[in-house]
Amino acid sequence: MTATASPSRSVGERVELGRYRTTTSERILHGQRINGVVRITDTPICGGRAFLVERGLEEDGYAALQALVNDYITQSQRRDEPAILVNLEHLTDQQ
Repeated sequence: MTATASPSRSVGERVELGRYRTTTSERILHGQRINGVVRITDTPICGGRAFLVERGLEEDGYAALQALVNDYITQSQRRDEPAILVNLEHLTDQQ
């Protein structure tokens, strides 16, 4: 019987890209490369739900990463909630 080796996973260091506050929490945007793919997550500082904001930005370059982070933080502060959340009522009002 032969043992099968599990594929090696490459996980880079998690890097803080930005922070923002809402009336209920403070959140951090992190970037991390996992198996060669850049992932951006939105994580609360004091526990709660984390969100995957984007993945695959390594193909678009650093300027695209900066633009995404800046826009995401601006939208999150304006909405007073993580910008990744979808307001279904707002969507149905526009139709």
